Amino acid sequence: MPDILIADDHPLFRDALQRAVLAAMPQARVHTADSVHALLGLIEQFPDAELLLLDLHMPGARGYSALAHIRGQYPGLPTIVVSGHEEAQVARRALAHGASAYIPKSSSGESIVAAIRAVLDGDVWLPPQLVGGNAELRPDEAAAAAQVAALTPQQFRVMTMIAEGLLNKQIAWELGVSEATVKAHMTAIMRKLGVNNRTQVALIASQLAVEPGAMQPLPEDDDA
Repeated sequence: MPDILIADDHPLFRDALQRAVLAAMPQARVHTADSVHALLGLIEQFPDAELLLLDLHMPGARGYSALAHIRGQYPGLPTIVVSGHEEAQVARRALAHGASAYIPKSSSGESIVAAIRAVLDGDVWLPPQLVGGNAELRPDEAAAAAQVAALTPQQFRVMTMIAEGLLNKQIAWELGVSEATVKAHMTAIMRKLGVNNRTQVALIASQLAVEPGAMQPLPEDDDA
């Protein structure tokens, strides 16, 4: 039986996506997550999953960062982005980051089923009202996506927590690891991203926001 992954933090829409998956693939086994951190565990548990439906905005995701990371680490996993955004440019950016389809949350159940079937057939799908526009990424966004894609799943978890303003001791508690382990991840993350402090790490993540804006400097750990 094929394994299908759904990552969305809204229970009602997660249920709607599950119904659409089962309408398109009655024999599928559906596994759900309500955060990116839970999703990364699911992907590790089901490495041969046939499809991922990924909410653009959920805990642990900053805009396109989760999509960029997952596409870099798991290029064989087709990904459909779902979002409340209705703008064509947001959809085209998702495709440019490697999504196979973009589903606005206002879509009908029939449209969601059509998108799932199209992607499983190897096609790219957009709703008719979102077709068109420039799918190219800004150079800084493309560079940030490539850097985020190079992080390991655990490094990505740490990066997103840094971007949320958590300190090393808080990250260690959240992940159930020692502060020394977090510091080791920090060193590797900053090397891969080519930066030297927490604020610069968060700035890389902010390049992948749907609506990039000004960001306040983050507090530096005394022991970082």
